[in-house]
Formats: sequence, C-alpha cells, structure tokens
Amino acid sequence: MTSPEEFRVNRQAHLATGHVISLMEALSRVKVNIHGRENIPDGSIIFVVNHFTRIETILLPYHIYHLTNRPVWSLASADLFGGLLGQLLETVGAISTRAPHRDRVIVKSLLTGEANWIIFPEGCMVKDKLIVEQARYAASRAGVRRPPHTGAAAIAMRCEFYRRRLRHLSTAMPAEAERLQRLFGISDLKPALSGSTHIVPVNITYYPLRARENAISRLAELFIGEGLDRRYREELLTEGAMVLKGVDIDIRFGQPIAAGEYLSQTRIETDIASLAPFDFDDHLPSRPVMLRQALRLTRRYMAAIYGLTTINHDHLFASLLRSLPGTRFTEEEFRRRAFLLASSWRGEGCCRHQSLERGQASLLTDDRHHKLREFLSFAMETGVIRRSGGELVKDQSKFSSPMDFNRARVDNPIGVIANEALTLKNLQRRVLAAAWLPSLFLPRMIHKRLLLAGEEEFESDYSSFFRSGESKSREVGRPFIIRGKSRRMGVVLVHGFLAAPREVATLAEYLGRQGLWVAVVRLKGHGTSPEDLTLRSGEDWRESVDRGYGALKMVCRRVAVVGFSFGGGLALDAASRHRGVAGVAALCLPLKLQDFSSRFAPSLEKWNRLMDSMHYAKGKREFLQILPEHPEINYHRLPVAGLVAMENFMAELEEQLPFITTPAMIIQSSGDPVVAPAGTRQLYERLGSERKEFLMVDANRHGILLGEGSEMVHAAIARFIAKLG
Repeated sequence: MTSPEEFRVNRQAHLATGHVISLMEALSRVKVNIHGRENIPDGSIIFVVNHFTRIETILLPYHIYHLTNRPVWSLASADLFGGLLGQLLETVGAISTRAPHRDRVIVKSLLTGEANWIIFPEGCMVKDKLIVEQARYAASRAGVRRPPHTGAAAIAMRCEFYRRRLRHLSTAMPAEAERLQRLFGISDLKPALSGSTHIVPVNITYYPLRARENAISRLAELFIGEGLDRRYREELLTEGAMVLKGVDIDIRFGQPIAAGEYLSQTRIETDIASLAPFDFDDHLPSRPVMLRQALRLTRRYMAAIYGLTTINHDHLFASLLRSLPGTRFTEEEFRRRAFLLASSWRGEGCCRHQSLERGQASLLTDDRHHKLREFLSFAMETGVIRRSGGELVKDQSKFSSPMDFNRARVDNPIGVIANEALTLKNLQRRVLAAAWLPSLFLPRMIHKRLLLAGEEEFESDYSSFFRSGESKSREVGRPFIIRGKSRRMGVVLVHGFLAAPREVATLAEYLGRQGLWVAVVRLKGHGTSPEDLTLRSGEDWRESVDRGYGALKMVCRRVAVVGFSFGGGLALDAASRHRGVAGVAALCLPLKLQDFSSRFAPSLEKWNRLMDSMHYAKGKREFLQILPEHPEINYHRLPVAGLVAMENFMAELEEQLPFITTPAMIIQSSGDPVVAPAGTRQLYERLGSERKEFLMVDANRHGILLGEGSEMVHAAIARFIAKLG
C-alpha cells in the first residue's frame, strides 16, 4: 500500500492514462458531455461525485485534469484494488480507502496545491434515494441503511482548519508553525497560506442505461470462467454494454462550496488560534462542533449532487411507470402521458438531457428516435411490465424499497432509473400530475399542448431572427388551425421551401368550408428570416409536421396530409412513417434538387465551383439573391445551407417512395418553371400506393395554389380527401 513518503503526484501517469482513455473513447461509442466547467474555482478542490459504475473512477480524473491542468487523485473503495483494475486505478491516480495516513496525504496535497481530489461520498455505487432520514439520503445495500460518508466534508474542513492555523501561528508562534510544516512535509508555506479549499459537487449521469450480454462480459467469462465473481459479472453486463453499445455521459459541475464557511464557529475559531500543539489525529476540543458542521456540509453537497442529475427520457418514463395508479394500462395511454410529461416539463430546478430540449411530438407519432419503444422493450425484458391481452401490466414490487441497488442495476434497472429522479421534487410533482390525469382529458390536453408549442416556437423564432425590412408580418408566418364541423377527417397542410403558412391559407379556408379540421403548420426556419433557415434540418421539419398531425389525431378519427412543393415531400415522408395517415397529396414536388434549383442554375454553378475549390462540399452559410414568385410570402434570399438540408432530405425520401402504401394524389403544373413535370411523373410511378392518382394542371407557374385556376386545384384536393372515407 502506498505510504505518504512514496505518494507523489505523477503528471506523466495522467498523461499516459489520458492517451489510453482517449483511445478507448475513440474506439467505443461513449460520448462525454461536460457542463458547468465555469464553476471550477482556483485553489484546492475536492470534487464530490455520485457513484454509479467503475467507469467514472477512470474517466473522471482524466477529464478533470484537462479542465484544471492540475493532477487530480481519487479516493476509491478498497474492493476495487485488485488485478488489472487495481493497477489501472493506481495509474489514473486513485488510492485505496484503506491506505495508511490517507487523510494526512490528502490534506497535505490540498494545502500545497499539489493535487486536487475526487471523493465518492456515497461509498456504494448506487444510492437508494427513496430512503430519506432527517434530510439525509441513506444508502441501502443488502438491506443495510446508512447515510453518505462525511469524509469529504471533514477533510475539506481539516484542510482549511490547518491552513488558517498555519497563517495564525506563522506570526503568533513560528516554532509551532514550523513543526506543523514538518508534520505535513511542506517545503514552501506560501501556497498553503494563500490558497483556499472548496468542495465542488459533481453529478455523472449515463443514458441510456442497459445491462445486457456484451463482448466484454463474454470475454471475461471465457478467460476467467467460473472464477468470475457474480458481482463483477453483473457490473460488466452494465459497463460493457455502455461502452460498446453507446452511452451519453453527462458530467455536471455544481457551484463551489467554500469549506471555510463551516469553520465560523466560536469553538473552532478558538482551536485555530490556540497556541497548544495539536497533532493531526488528536481529538480537538472543537471536535463535536466540527462533526456537526461536517454533517451540514455533507447534506448540502449531497443535495447539490442529486440536483445536478441530467434527467433524460428514461428517467421520465420510469418515474411515470412507477407513479401510475393501479397496475394495468394501455401502451397508447402510456405514450400520451409520456408525451404530456416530456413536453410540459421545462426542467424547473433540474438539468435536462439534450434530447429533451427538442420537440417531443415523435413520442405520439412514429417514435423515430426509439425512445419509448426501447424503454418498453427493456421494461418487458427485465420483468417490470408484461403484456396481458391488449394491456400492459406492471410489477409494482420492482419500485419498492429497500433493495440491493448494486445488483438491481442488472436485475431491475428500471427501478434504479426511477430511483435517480426521486429527490427532484418539482419533477415528481409533474410526474404525479401526468400519471393521475383522467384518461378522458388526455386528448384535449395534448391537442392544446401541441398547438401551443407551435405558437410559442414561432413567437420565439420570430423575435430571435426578425430582420427589419425583410421579415414579413407575423400573420404571414404564424401557424393556425381551422376547427371543422365534424371529427370524421382532419387535414394537415404543409407549405413549401422559403415560404410560410400564408402560402396554403386559401386552400385551408376552402377545406374548412367543407367542414374539415385543418392544421396549417409552419416549417421551422420559415416565416422569420433566411438566417433562421440556415440552422434547420430535416429533423426540425419532421417535428413541425408531426406536431400538426398529432394535434389533429387527438380530435379527428382520420387525418390526411397535403403538401405543396417541398411541403409535398414532407407530406410523403409523414405517410412513410405513420401507418395511420388516411391519405397524402403532394403538389409540384421536386424529386431531385436540380429540378427545384434549375431557375437558379447560373448562380449555383458559380457557388458550387467556389465550394469545390475550397474542398467544402456541404457549403457555407451564405445566401443567393432570388426573385420569388410570391414576394409577399417568400424569402428573397436563398440560404445555401438550407438548400443542402433540403437536398439531403429529398435523397432520403426517394429511397422510401416504394414503401409508401397510403392512398396518394400527385398534382403537377404542366409549365412549372421550378419543377420538371417528368420528375414528378417519375415520383408518381415509384410510389408503392395501390390507390393513387396523377393530375396535370394546365398552368405556366409553380404556385398553383394561388391565383388564376387555383379553385380547380382546391376542388380536386377536396374530392380526393372526400374519397378517403
């Protein structure tokens, strides 16, 4: 075991280990996101960290070292110091909790600024946050409850105690100051006297958390066989899957806490100023007060650690599942409650995973990010829920306490995930509201939530990207809905590229007069200014369409999607993703980018030559001046980045055309100066729909929804929708 004389901060060890970790991150699918680096102060720091796997004992020292440019050592459980893992831990700067003179080594290195430290106050890797005793979070391992260790608080306070004592004695009693200097092995007192000690709370959250057989666990069993301890096998199932299958690791640094704040007590200050000699392990007269203050400090940083949890979809789904009244529910009902929770919760007092910053309409529609599908599949795989007829049945015992949470990472990971969010009271209130809301109210609330989200997004984007003299009035770009006379059919209308909802407003009014519900969506990036469009992609536009589709699904029995120009591509995309689309109509749709951009060929040719010379195929955020057909609606500048995003989207859509089986109608202008009719006919031929029709309109313009002859187009669309039943 390392002695204080042998203990040295090894900069080369950190650098060498850094190369290993960098290689591991490159070869694995781990993605590390660091937040709050501005909260790391100068001076001596103890980073107090939640403990979930052994991964953080390796990754965290490396990342903190690169943030602070100062070696950081960690205090790790003695159980981990065995075999290759123990050697690796020593390489990255970890010492065992059983190391002799451990506390003196830590205090000395903090006083001199030689190194910072990482301490895991929970001890065991997973905390049972359901158990709260006098505001202290208690760990439950094999049924034994205990509060977090106060060691980090005690060490930080002892460091600051001796720092202040050295300052006082260096003038009041130099001989005693020199004795303490020798006791700690400090060669230069200046850093010790001028510094300060802080505790920085750190939370590490992993997403997604899945424990499954993997290459690492299989290799361990192959080479070690029956000698592989069950506990380590279980941990390899979790950790190996995380590294090989991919995981987001969010590391959040909280506000620093000055240890000196907790020394402002008369008894402690008396001991600091005492001229009596104190050895490091002596019981000071102020010890009872120090212990109470250490407990206060521990409660403070533990609350901060748990408050920094990066809440993700799994936290929301697991918390919702735990809080549902009763044990039986339908998948559709759970989907709706999950959407309400994910879309209405703004992260009050919490930290949200980046995937929750985007729109959540996909939870109601195609679940294209597989968030809900994978969660429910994993819940069934681990026995938390099971299917019974057309319903799902949950095992409430999976959410009970106490349990051995280290084993639960494999046996009951859904319960562990729900446990992580238990201390976040604002979130739990939202969870309970979503879980207990009567099913009858869900459709209406979701309908309102989706419409409100579209309006709020437009107002926010319009304020952010408004360009005087170029942006149109709000009425041009604002999404809107027309309420029908019957709930039999609803229609989602999607405008074209560079346009806005006003482009399809006349068609919307016509369909509204037929008694239909109509939702006119705004494609993100439109109706504001071209700078907005440079930042958008196909994922943003899918969310815009799904928001309108989801809103109508809540109030109409069937929903069709109609799109003009590029909006037609989005309408076909929706039909390819959503089985429930009643029908799809696409007007003047550009199958390929060159069809759409033929009128801009001279400018685009020059631009492309420039991009080729710069070896930058994707293009830069630059603009081309254009003469739009409807200048009162369309942008006058074409963002090249937006054009590239549209090209990528259409390339993906082209592959999906044969798989679209929804009843379809394709309409094309015979003299379209933007879209080649031959390309539209080719698109029609490739559609997999058995029920499909093609209409060629005798017109010499692209925008056939406005102006002369548009009434005939409106009527044709209405007839198509009427035939859908």
